Formats: sequence, C-alpha cells, structure tokens
Amino acid sequence: MRRRILTTALAATGVLALSACSGGGGASSGMDARGPITIWYSNNDAEIAWGEQMVKAWNDANPDQQVTAQEIPAGSSSEEVIGAAITAGNAPCLIFNTSPAAVPGFQKQGGLVNLSDFPDGEQYITDRSGDLADQYRSDDGGFYQLPWKSNPVMIFYNKDLFAQAGLDAENPKLSTYDDFLQTAQTLKSAGVAPYAINPAPTSEFFQSWFDFYPLYAAQTGGKQLVEDGQATFDDANGEAVADFWRTIYSDQLAGNEQYQGDAFADGQAAMAIVGPWAISVYKDKVNWGSVPVPTEKGTAASDTWTFSDAKNVGLFTACENKATAWDVLKFATSEEQDGTWLEETGQMPLRTDLTTTYADYFSANPSYQQFGDQAARTVEVPNVQNSVEIWQAFRDDYSKAVIFGEGDVKTFLSDAKTQIDQLAAGK
Repeated sequence: MRRRILTTALAATGVLALSACSGGGGASSGMDARGPITIWYSNNDAEIAWGEQMVKAWNDANPDQQVTAQEIPAGSSSEEVIGAAITAGNAPCLIFNTSPAAVPGFQKQGGLVNLSDFPDGEQYITDRSGDLADQYRSDDGGFYQLPWKSNPVMIFYNKDLFAQAGLDAENPKLSTYDDFLQTAQTLKSAGVAPYAINPAPTSEFFQSWFDFYPLYAAQTGGKQLVEDGQATFDDANGEAVADFWRTIYSDQLAGNEQYQGDAFADGQAAMAIVGPWAISVYKDKVNWGSVPVPTEKGTAASDTWTFSDAKNVGLFTACENKATAWDVLKFATSEEQDGTWLEETGQMPLRTDLTTTYADYFSANPSYQQFGDQAARTVEVPNVQNSVEIWQAFRDDYSKAVIFGEGDVKTFLSDAKTQIDQLAAGK
C-alpha cells in the first residue's frame, strides 16, 4: 500500500486476458463511445471495499454501461503487470493504482489516453486538484493521469520511547537538523531502541522517496528532483539534506542493513517516515505522535512541504468505450466518492480545500488532521522521460555516498546530476 504493490510471481498469461469491452481500442478511437468497461483497483482490503461500493453505485444507476472490476493481477510489481497489459493490448479501461513514476513509460508505450482531450478534461482535473495538478502534466502539457490520492509523509515517533529517554513526548525537538540529530542521539544513548530512525537502506529506485526526497521537498519549499529538464539537487540545499542523512548513518542512528519486519512497530526504531495509512496500522501497536519532516533551520508546519506518495488513475488506450471510462473516472473522484474514499482508507484525495470540504471527517478523526493540512503542500516525482531510471541512478549514488559513506557528498551530487540530466534529455 505504501509503495508499489509487491506480490508473488507474474501469473499465467491468461490472467491478463480481459473481456472485449476493454481491448482493441486506439489512442483516439472510442472517445465518444459508451458501453461496458473493465477496471482494476489495488489489492488491499480498504481500497477493495471502496472500489466495490463505487462500482455498485455506478452500475445501479447505469444499467447500459456496466463496470466489471477486479484487483490488479498478481505480479512482481503493479508497474510490470500494467506494462505487460499495455504491450498485449488488453489493459483495462481504468487502473486505480497508477504510479506517477511509471506514467512516462506507459505514455511512451502508447498505453495512456490524454485526459485533456476530453472537452471537460482539463477543467475537471484543475478544478479538483488546483495548482498541485500541474506536477502531473506531461511534457506536451496534457494529463495522462488523473491526480487521485496522496499519502503525504511525515515523521511518526514513539511517545513511550521518547518518554523513556527523558524527552518531551508531546513537543519533541525535531524541527531542525541539529535538534533532530540531538534527539536521535539521546534516544540511542538511552538504549530505548537500536535505532532512532530506520528507513529502508535497500537499492530499489523508490526508496529515496522515503528518506532524501521528503526532506529535500521541505528544505527547498517544494522543489522536485528535476525541473525544466535539469536536476535541481546539486546545491546547498541538496548538500544539507544529504549531509544530514550521512550523519544519521555514520553515527549509527539508522542501520545500513535491511531489517526484516517493521522496525517502528517492532520497537527497533523510535521514529519512521510514513503517511496517513500508518494511523490504522499502528493504532494498536504504538503510542505515536507525528510532526512534519525537519529542515536545516526549522520551518513552520504550515509552510513545510513533503513527498506526496500519490497513486493516480490512468485511462488506457486499449479501452473501447472511453467516454464511459471518463464518466466513471469523474464519478469515482466526485466530492461524494472522495469523501467515501477518505472514510474507508484514511488516504487524502488530491483535491483543493480538503480539510474544509470534509470538516466533519477531520473533526471526528483528529489524528488525520495534520495529514489533511499537509496534503496541500506535497511534491510529486518529476513527470519526465526515463523517470524510473533517474530515480535508480540517484539511489545508486546516494547509497554509496550517504548510506555506506563511500566518497564525499559533493561528488555524489555532482555526478548524479550529470547522469540525471542526460537521462532527462533522453540520452
């Protein structure tokens, strides 16, 4: 749920075969066609429950345009399964589990419909998501994904472990790098947990979204890793963030070997970087608090940015009845359905005025209020070609210099920028 869906093994070829209602179309054909469609959604229980009620509500009101829904088929990752379906020409009409990092690749495959080509596409998306929608535009200015929902990441901390270490568990000093490091040292010295914080030190391309990138977004007031075709991080801000994490690892405040389990839930780490999905996961396991990610000098919560950890919705070119698919997509992201989504999953719809639109929800669920506020200030992965390759290149160099302390930070930033600039240029 937090990242990409990791399942068992790619199922037999037949599992991707879908009914004719979702195959055989083209990028521009079927834009006015209506009829039955097929959709996929995520395979976690809360999202399935939401999807089932959404589909039933649509089908009850539209007997001649029925939706057939299923969980995304099993595979090593959802990206692999979707890419294979595009290649085979049998992708469903809609997938409610589309990673923004994968969109440039799916678009290059010719698998995605430009939603801006619908007469009301541009206005619907920008009215719903406001200025944040611009992060999801492709190079040609179109929307090949609908910004759907986010899990803005913050710092969770274990109040009991903080208290055991003699720290203020209600107002922890975590807003500046110096304060965060001092607090982390206190936790480790007190022996309350093996590590103060323990992000995954593994090499997958997406892991930097949960260590470097949230802090970089906060430090820069909302910059993406790549803007206008150029890497942005080879500067004082990037150096400050990388130095912070290098200190975390060099002082053994985090481990550089993978922990087999959930370090925060298991008491192996006193803090974690997580989104609102974690509230339901940890509510009976950890007495937790949450604060924004730190910046070098400290930033007010109301001005702090972070990584969005979003999943979006793609409308795929294999779909024959694209007009129905677009209508279903608007129905599924309506104010009513977004409210149901919030109730069912605790994840934040990517829409403007979130906390005022659903004021009753946040009043009844105050632990989600911080995340609702934070959802207005989130940074997405850059929507650029070679997106996954860019993140993998960054992770490889980051791991050597920061996690394992090989070489210096400035060289890492410079070398990574050179490589990423070339990838962003399609080289």
